[in-house]
Amino acid sequence: MLVKTYGSALQGIQATTVTIEVHVSHGINFHLVGLPDSAVKESHQRIDSAIRTNGYEMPHRKTVINMAPADIRKEGAAYDLPLAIGIMAASGQVRGDEMNSYVMMGELSLDGSLQPIKGALPIAIQARKEGFTGIIVPRKNAREAAVVNDLKVYGAGGLHEVAEFFNGHGHLEATQVDTRDEFFGHLANHDLDFAEVRGQQTVKRTLEIAAAGMHNMLMVGPPGAGKTMLARRLPTIMPPLSLHEALETTKIHSVAGMTGAQTSLMTRRPFRAPHHTSSNVAMAGGGSYPQPGEISLAHNGVLFLDELPEFSRSVLEVLRQPLEDRLITISRSKSTVAYPASFMLVASMNPCPCGYYNHPEKECVCNPGHIKRYMNRISGPLLDRIDLQVEVVPVSYDELATTREAEKSSEIRHRVLESRERQAKRFEQHQQVHSNAQMHSKMIREYCPINQAGKNLLKKAMENRGLSARAYDRILKVARTIADLEGSDNIQPHHLAEAIQYRSLDRENWGQ
Repeated sequence: MLVKTYGSALQGIQATTVTIEVHVSHGINFHLVGLPDSAVKESHQRIDSAIRTNGYEMPHRKTVINMAPADIRKEGAAYDLPLAIGIMAASGQVRGDEMNSYVMMGELSLDGSLQPIKGALPIAIQARKEGFTGIIVPRKNAREAAVVNDLKVYGAGGLHEVAEFFNGHGHLEATQVDTRDEFFGHLANHDLDFAEVRGQQTVKRTLEIAAAGMHNMLMVGPPGAGKTMLARRLPTIMPPLSLHEALETTKIHSVAGMTGAQTSLMTRRPFRAPHHTSSNVAMAGGGSYPQPGEISLAHNGVLFLDELPEFSRSVLEVLRQPLEDRLITISRSKSTVAYPASFMLVASMNPCPCGYYNHPEKECVCNPGHIKRYMNRISGPLLDRIDLQVEVVPVSYDELATTREAEKSSEIRHRVLESRERQAKRFEQHQQVHSNAQMHSKMIREYCPINQAGKNLLKKAMENRGLSARAYDRILKVARTIADLEGSDNIQPHHLAEAIQYRSLDRENWGQ
């Protein structure tokens, strides 16, 4: 008897429906074809145990299973459920008249219980796109998959529940999630606030500009000055995720297996802070079958690199291409996958090996050569791609002890949102551009004109600081954001002057 069930294969953050054809006939042996990996081949033992443990029989006849299309690699244990149900249906133990309407995925334990899988959301999206009535996944993945509207999502606890569902003797409860209520109900739910930060007005201003224009930023200052504390509060002033961004972000985390049982939709912008010992693969993503790395997990959010010079040179150079293209393509001999990587890079570092260069009270013990070598750990091309470079100075006792309440994140976010609205209107004809930081050279010439006074100011800064052409473009982008925050249609000389001062590391006398 021939039976078909349906599963799904993940390629990046996209899913492809897999047709599982099971044929049970006279003879012996078990054959599984269709480019399965080792985990899929090992499913035979798990399925055998699960079927027997739940009171069913494993057919002692020739069983041939084909997983089509055969040119796509099938990997992981998530195919256990559709394979087991297919075998049971082909041997007459489960009715197969409704199986064509469902996609099934789930890893089986030896007792038949279902373990959570990766990528439930993209699998559900593809199932709806191809017209399936519903999807059956482990109970822990049900809320994540139920974000997809117009698709019945059933969370099952084990093989027996699924078999009885198809036989009409059992009942699976469809999981319901109000996507918009879930999304809008958690938008402003932050544990941190800029009101808790004392002093650091210059850095707060820089973070506001970064959030308003999606600009990359580097903070340089001694230990304990508040660099990490400030960076962790950046998401609280960024615009909330749109529903489209939330779905895209959740898909990436779903593929990486980083969504919890109670998670249906990510509503906060990601904040990723990898350790400085992270490898190239951990940062960019990879493996035999490429998985997303930190830069993709930070998509639509913030990638924070603390102690930037301590990262290996090769890891930092990995960032250069994604910072420009906002996409990373991972190529391996067996597959090529593209993951989105539109993130805001925020980094922090000490000004020298001992950490106290330019400190108002503590003396630096490093000689100029040590400072220069320390700063040279960050390549010029990477530094060029960082729009905002600001020095963070220690907060005085008087500022720490003040009882005056600082400006709240909600107040700063209001200005950021107004700036983003101006940018959205400006770029409404450009589908791939949403913020000033994403402008290319042609758009900079169109949207960032400056008067003669501004040209003279910028020319002087270029000559005195030896700025590159990329730095020139980035100064104009930052100046455009500063003008937007002020509500100005045109870039004025004082906007340019402020943008130029955020190129701290371009100074020729740094570390001398």
